Amino acid sequence: MQLPFALADECYVWKLCSVLFAIAVVLPAQTPSPQDAIRVAMEQAANLQRAAVANSMARPLADQHASVRKQAESQNLAIQETGDSAFALPWPTAVSPLISELGCDPMPKEQISALVDQTAKQEGVNPALLHAVAAQESGFRPCAVSAKGALGLMQLMPETQQHFHVTDPFDPGQSLTAGSRLLKQLLDRYHGDLSLALSAYNAGAGRVDQADGIPPIAETQNYVTGVLTRLQSP
Repeated sequence: MQLPFALADECYVWKLCSVLFAIAVVLPAQTPSPQDAIRVAMEQAANLQRAAVANSMARPLADQHASVRKQAESQNLAIQETGDSAFALPWPTAVSPLISELGCDPMPKEQISALVDQTAKQEGVNPALLHAVAAQESGFRPCAVSAKGALGLMQLMPETQQHFHVTDPFDPGQSLTAGSRLLKQLLDRYHGDLSLALSAYNAGAGRVDQADGIPPIAETQNYVTGVLTRLQSP
Protein backbone atom coordinates (compact mmCIF):
# COMPACT_ATOMS: atom_id res chain seq x y z
CA MET A 1 0.00 0.00 0.00
CA GLN A 2 1.42 3.40 -0.91
CA LEU A 3 1.44 5.93 1.92
CA PRO A 4 0.10 9.44 1.41
CA PHE A 5 2.87 11.83 0.32
CA ALA A 6 2.88 13.83 3.57
CA LEU A 7 3.07 10.70 5.71
CA ALA A 8 5.77 9.14 3.54
CA ASP A 9 7.78 12.32 3.67
CA GLU A 10 7.44 12.39 7.46
CA CYS A 11 8.71 8.79 7.72
CA TYR A 12 11.70 9.61 5.50
CA VAL A 13 12.60 12.58 7.66
CA TRP A 14 12.28 10.45 10.80
CA LYS A 15 14.62 7.80 9.37
CA LEU A 16 17.13 10.42 8.28
CA CYS A 17 17.10 12.00 11.70
CA SER A 18 17.60 8.58 13.30
CA VAL A 19 20.63 7.93 11.13
CA LEU A 20 22.10 11.34 11.84
CA PHE A 21 21.51 10.86 15.56
CA ALA A 22 23.27 7.48 15.49
CA ILE A 23 26.24 9.00 13.68
CA ALA A 24 26.43 11.85 16.17
CA VAL A 25 26.44 9.42 19.11
CA VAL A 26 28.66 6.64 17.76
CA LEU A 27 31.26 8.59 15.73
CA PRO A 28 32.80 10.58 18.61
CA ALA A 29 33.24 7.33 20.53
CA GLN A 30 35.14 5.78 17.62
CA THR A 31 37.27 8.79 16.69
CA PRO A 32 40.34 9.19 18.98
CA SER A 33 40.81 12.55 20.60
CA PRO A 34 44.08 14.49 20.16
CA GLN A 35 45.01 13.50 23.71
CA ASP A 36 44.50 9.81 22.88
CA ALA A 37 46.66 10.13 19.78
CA ILE A 38 49.45 11.76 21.82
CA ARG A 39 49.21 9.07 24.47
CA VAL A 40 49.43 6.27 21.88
CA ALA A 41 52.42 7.95 20.21
CA MET A 42 54.21 8.32 23.57
CA GLU A 43 53.57 4.67 24.44
CA GLN A 44 54.92 3.55 21.06
CA ALA A 45 58.04 5.72 21.50
CA ALA A 46 58.59 4.36 25.03
CA ASN A 47 58.26 0.78 23.78
CA LEU A 48 60.81 1.43 21.03
CA GLN A 49 63.21 3.02 23.54
CA ARG A 50 62.87 0.09 25.94
CA ALA A 51 63.50 -2.36 23.11
CA ALA A 52 66.61 -0.42 21.99
CA VAL A 53 68.04 -0.35 25.53
CA ALA A 54 67.38 -4.05 26.03
CA ASN A 55 69.02 -4.85 22.72
CA SER A 56 72.10 -2.73 23.47
CA MET A 57 72.51 -4.32 26.91
CA ALA A 58 72.02 -7.94 25.83
CA ARG A 59 75.61 -8.65 24.79
CA PRO A 60 77.35 -6.74 27.64
CA LEU A 61 75.23 -8.54 30.23
CA ALA A 62 75.92 -11.89 28.58
CA ASP A 63 79.65 -11.09 28.68
CA GLN A 64 79.35 -10.16 32.34
CA HIS A 65 77.56 -13.39 33.19
CA ALA A 66 80.25 -15.40 31.44
CA SER A 67 82.97 -13.47 33.29
CA VAL A 68 81.37 -14.04 36.68
CA ARG A 69 80.71 -17.70 35.95
CA LYS A 70 84.38 -18.17 35.08
CA GLN A 71 85.47 -16.35 38.24
CA ALA A 72 83.13 -18.40 40.41
CA GLU A 73 84.32 -21.66 38.89
CA SER A 74 87.96 -20.70 39.55
CA GLN A 75 87.08 -20.20 43.23
CA ASN A 76 84.95 -23.36 43.43
CA LEU A 77 81.79 -21.35 44.12
CA ALA A 78 78.37 -22.72 43.27
CA ILE A 79 76.26 -20.57 40.95
CA GLN A 80 72.49 -20.58 41.33
CA GLU A 81 70.39 -19.22 38.47
CA THR A 82 67.21 -17.32 39.36
CA GLY A 83 64.11 -16.98 37.20
CA ASP A 84 65.43 -13.93 35.40
CA SER A 85 68.85 -15.54 34.84
CA ALA A 86 70.57 -13.32 37.41
CA PHE A 87 73.28 -14.96 39.47
CA ALA A 88 72.40 -15.44 43.12
CA LEU A 89 75.83 -14.70 44.55
CA PRO A 90 76.41 -12.18 47.36
CA TRP A 91 77.67 -8.76 46.30
CA PRO A 92 80.47 -7.28 48.43
CA THR A 93 80.19 -3.89 50.13
CA ALA A 94 78.62 -1.47 47.63
CA VAL A 95 80.52 1.64 46.61
CA SER A 96 78.05 2.95 44.03
CA PRO A 97 74.38 2.12 43.26
CA LEU A 98 75.12 -1.15 41.46
CA ILE A 99 72.11 -3.21 40.45
CA SER A 100 73.97 -6.46 39.85
CA GLU A 101 73.65 -9.25 42.39
CA LEU A 102 76.60 -11.00 40.80
CA GLY A 103 79.62 -12.09 42.79
CA CYS A 104 82.36 -9.85 41.47
CA ASP A 105 85.32 -9.40 43.77
CA PRO A 106 87.59 -6.34 43.54
CA MET A 107 90.87 -6.82 41.72
CA PRO A 108 93.85 -7.51 44.02
CA LYS A 109 95.55 -4.32 45.19
CA GLU A 110 98.88 -5.11 43.55
CA GLN A 111 97.23 -6.00 40.25
CA ILE A 112 95.05 -2.90 40.03
CA SER A 113 97.91 -0.62 41.08
CA ALA A 114 100.21 -2.00 38.38
CA LEU A 115 97.50 -1.75 35.71
CA VAL A 116 96.58 1.81 36.74
CA ASP A 117 100.21 2.94 36.70
CA GLN A 118 100.78 1.39 33.29
CA THR A 119 97.62 2.89 31.77
CA ALA A 120 98.17 6.32 33.32
CA LYS A 121 101.71 6.49 31.94
CA GLN A 122 100.53 5.34 28.53
CA GLU A 123 97.64 7.84 28.36
CA GLY A 124 99.31 10.77 30.12
CA VAL A 125 96.94 10.88 33.10
CA ASN A 126 97.71 11.28 36.78
CA PRO A 127 97.76 7.70 38.18
CA ALA A 128 96.39 8.86 41.52
CA LEU A 129 93.40 10.41 39.75
CA LEU A 130 92.77 7.30 37.67
CA HIS A 131 93.04 5.14 40.79
CA ALA A 132 90.60 7.36 42.71
CA VAL A 133 88.03 7.41 39.91
CA ALA A 134 88.16 3.62 39.49
CA ALA A 135 87.72 3.20 43.24
CA GLN A 136 84.75 5.59 43.30
CA GLU A 137 83.13 4.14 40.19
CA SER A 138 83.28 0.42 40.88
CA GLY A 139 85.39 -0.30 43.93
CA PHE A 140 87.82 -1.97 41.48
CA ARG A 141 85.18 -4.54 40.50
CA PRO A 142 85.68 -5.26 36.78
CA CYS A 143 82.19 -6.70 36.19
CA ALA A 144 80.20 -3.96 37.93
CA VAL A 145 76.89 -2.87 36.36
CA SER A 146 75.07 0.27 37.48
CA ALA A 147 71.36 1.00 37.54
CA LYS A 148 71.85 3.33 34.57
CA GLY A 149 73.64 0.74 32.47
CA ALA A 150 77.25 1.81 33.07
CA LEU A 151 79.61 -1.14 32.84
CA GLY A 152 82.98 -2.27 34.10
CA LEU A 153 85.82 -0.94 36.18
CA MET A 154 85.39 2.68 35.02
CA GLN A 155 81.60 2.41 34.61
CA LEU A 156 81.44 3.27 30.93
CA MET A 157 78.12 3.96 29.24
CA PRO A 158 77.45 2.21 25.89
CA GLU A 159 78.05 5.38 23.86
CA THR A 160 81.39 5.93 25.61
CA GLN A 161 82.38 2.34 24.91
CA GLN A 162 81.59 2.85 21.24
CA HIS A 163 83.43 6.18 21.06
CA PHE A 164 86.63 4.68 22.47
CA HIS A 165 86.29 1.38 20.59
CA VAL A 166 85.81 -0.76 23.69
CA THR A 167 85.01 -4.31 22.63
CA ASP A 168 84.74 -5.77 26.13
CA PRO A 169 83.60 -3.31 28.84
CA PHE A 170 84.42 -5.87 31.52
CA ASP A 171 88.06 -6.12 30.51
CA PRO A 172 89.95 -4.03 33.12
CA GLY A 173 92.62 -2.88 30.68
CA GLN A 174 90.12 -1.66 28.06
CA SER A 175 87.96 0.01 30.70
CA LEU A 176 90.89 1.84 32.30
CA THR A 177 92.22 2.97 28.92
CA ALA A 178 88.85 4.35 27.78
CA GLY A 179 88.16 5.93 31.18
CA SER A 180 91.56 7.63 31.26
CA ARG A 181 91.07 8.99 27.75
CA LEU A 182 87.66 10.35 28.72
CA LEU A 183 89.13 11.98 31.83
CA LYS A 184 91.91 13.54 29.76
CA GLN A 185 89.43 14.93 27.24
CA LEU A 186 87.30 16.41 30.02
CA LEU A 187 90.30 17.96 31.76
CA ASP A 188 91.30 19.59 28.46
CA ARG A 189 87.72 20.78 27.90
CA TYR A 190 87.55 22.44 31.32
CA HIS A 191 91.13 23.77 31.26
CA GLY A 192 92.38 21.51 34.05
CA ASP A 193 89.47 22.19 36.43
CA LEU A 194 89.28 18.81 38.16
CA SER A 195 85.90 19.40 39.81
CA LEU A 196 84.25 20.20 36.49
CA ALA A 197 85.94 17.29 34.73
CA LEU A 198 84.77 14.88 37.41
CA SER A 199 81.27 16.35 37.28
CA ALA A 200 81.18 15.79 33.53
CA TYR A 201 82.45 12.23 33.94
CA ASN A 202 79.54 11.54 36.26
CA ALA A 203 76.69 13.63 34.85
CA GLY A 204 77.82 14.47 31.32
CA ALA A 205 79.42 17.58 29.88
CA GLY A 206 76.06 18.93 28.75
CA ARG A 207 74.79 19.26 32.30
CA VAL A 208 78.03 20.85 33.47
CA ASP A 209 77.89 23.39 30.65
CA GLN A 210 74.23 24.10 31.34
CA ALA A 211 74.89 24.67 35.04
CA ASP A 212 78.12 26.56 34.29
CA GLY A 213 79.71 24.61 37.12
CA ILE A 214 79.02 21.50 39.18
CA PRO A 215 75.37 20.58 38.48
CA PRO A 216 72.96 20.80 41.41
CA ILE A 217 72.61 17.03 41.47
CA ALA A 218 73.22 15.31 44.80
CA GLU A 219 74.74 12.21 43.19
CA THR A 220 77.21 14.28 41.15
CA GLN A 221 78.15 16.52 44.08
CA ASN A 222 78.77 13.47 46.28
CA TYR A 223 80.74 11.85 43.47
CA VAL A 224 83.08 14.83 43.10
CA THR A 225 83.55 15.05 46.86
CA GLY A 226 84.25 11.33 47.06
CA VAL A 227 86.94 11.35 44.36
CA LEU A 228 88.62 14.47 45.74
CA THR A 229 88.63 12.95 49.22
CA ARG A 230 90.29 9.81 47.88
CA LEU A 231 92.93 11.94 46.17
CA GLN A 232 93.75 13.66 49.45
CA SER A 233 93.95 10.41 51.41
CA PRO A 234 97.44 8.92 51.94
